[in-house]
Amino acid sequence: MSETPVSTGSDPEKGAYASGSRITGSNDGKTISTHVRENPADSEEVELGDNSQLRRGLEQRHIQMIALAGTIGTGLFLGSGKAIAFGGPLGALLGYSFVGILAIGVVLSIAELSALAPLTGGIIRHAENFVDPALSFAQGWNLIYNYLIGLPAEIVAAAVIVQFWSTINSAIWITIFAVLIIICNVLFVRVYGELEFTFATLKIILIVGLNIMALVITCGGGPDHHPLGFQYWRNPGPFVDFLGYTGSLGHFMGFYTIFSNAVYAYAGVENISLAAAETRAPRRSIPIAAKRIFWRVLLFYVLSIFMVGLVVPSNDENLLTSTGTAAQSPFVIAATRAGIKVVPSIINAVVLTSAWSAANGGLLGGSRTLYGMAREGHAPKIFLRINRMGVPYVGVAFLSLFLCLGYMTTTSSAAIVFGWLQRLVAVAALVNWIIITTVYLRFYYACKKQGIDRSELPWKGPLQPYAAWTSLIACSILLLTGGYIVFIHGFWDPQTFISSYINIPIVLLLYFGYKFIKKTKIIPLADVPIKHFIDFANANPEPPPKPNTGLRRFNFLWG
Repeated sequence: MSETPVSTGSDPEKGAYASGSRITGSNDGKTISTHVRENPADSEEVELGDNSQLRRGLEQRHIQMIALAGTIGTGLFLGSGKAIAFGGPLGALLGYSFVGILAIGVVLSIAELSALAPLTGGIIRHAENFVDPALSFAQGWNLIYNYLIGLPAEIVAAAVIVQFWSTINSAIWITIFAVLIIICNVLFVRVYGELEFTFATLKIILIVGLNIMALVITCGGGPDHHPLGFQYWRNPGPFVDFLGYTGSLGHFMGFYTIFSNAVYAYAGVENISLAAAETRAPRRSIPIAAKRIFWRVLLFYVLSIFMVGLVVPSNDENLLTSTGTAAQSPFVIAATRAGIKVVPSIINAVVLTSAWSAANGGLLGGSRTLYGMAREGHAPKIFLRINRMGVPYVGVAFLSLFLCLGYMTTTSSAAIVFGWLQRLVAVAALVNWIIITTVYLRFYYACKKQGIDRSELPWKGPLQPYAAWTSLIACSILLLTGGYIVFIHGFWDPQTFISSYINIPIVLLLYFGYKFIKKTKIIPLADVPIKHFIDFANANPEPPPKPNTGLRRFNFLWG
């Protein structure tokens, strides 16, 4: 790796790189180039590492919400019921806690990479620069695959939820929601940020309210005035016998089955890196979001699962009812059992915004992924086209076409198709987490190889490399064993097998196919261009943060 800096004369603040200059280097025949601009943090156009023309319309409060609250949706509000039914209250609590720990490790890893190099395309560009172009290609198209199946799933969820109040054909609602999402995504990214901030705030308010309601019911404050305490932990018990297997084996099987459901609930938590190039002061905002993820996982997910286990018995038959509306939410079941009548409509309204928000965020993330891939030559150059508002509209248009897949679920098999799509999304998320931690570990050991102290980085994540290793090993095990049920005699199901394992050959085919055609090589640790990004970060400091005053001092959730 070689670098050719441009002397700045007497400008010690910018070190060796002048405004308007270009940092260039080469690695295995590939040129790396970065354009340095005067006060880039104050500019609306981003030219940070990849000369992108995407606009910085996201503030720190936006990226804070996208970090976690934007992923809260049907997986928590509706899917947590199945977790209680399969694993019992203690099994569900342990399952969501364990997967939450894995998600924290993934976020800490991607945040450290993104703080150093806030590139358009997130982990795709990091894989390109720190590991192997073939891995970048495979990961990029794996993410696109994830968005292509996730978008119709979320838009259908929104349409089905509306049927809680209306009997109009769901195809009409699919069309309405799809059009609204497309319009939102071709406007300024700031509009997206404000919408996500509003919807995320509603979800947080709902979670707080539901947990307070569950606490009141547990203590006997409901209309029936019957205190529950830990009654359901004693009977039917903290764990559940799964698939007819009793004792410790049945309990462990139920607990292990929860992981897939929990991964779906956490899926997307790592997406803070995708919008990094459109975030103002990303080297400060992204680490702040990452450091606070522990409290968000604890308060939003783990606490909610714990409270659900107190107010709903695991043998309640309504927990496994696939209505697609708030009727299957364990919080609604708890309210109904306690005689509270107004909760279902409130939950349904917020879950509706959650599903729509998830689809909205998926379209933004997918279009930015295509943009980043096109810059690397991994996708057609047409996806580089942006409109006058800095939005990659061709990518938005391409992904929008696949919203039409939602019309397939307007048949009687809608519940089956939707459940299949959910499993596919969960498996794709595991693959994504595995690649993120793999790229980070390559980066981490490249720093050691090159003698770069992590204190030189814009931000170094805590608990590394142990957090990355834990997430990598555990996610790999979950990926290989997630469909274990189909290997039990009498439980073979081709749909479950395909949805659990088809992503593995897809990614391997993409990776080795690209390596065979392009003859790429894994970048040696000594040649990983870490110093290049450190020099650029030092030459372009971000403006100082605004001082925390008043209530902002206690704002550990929003930042």
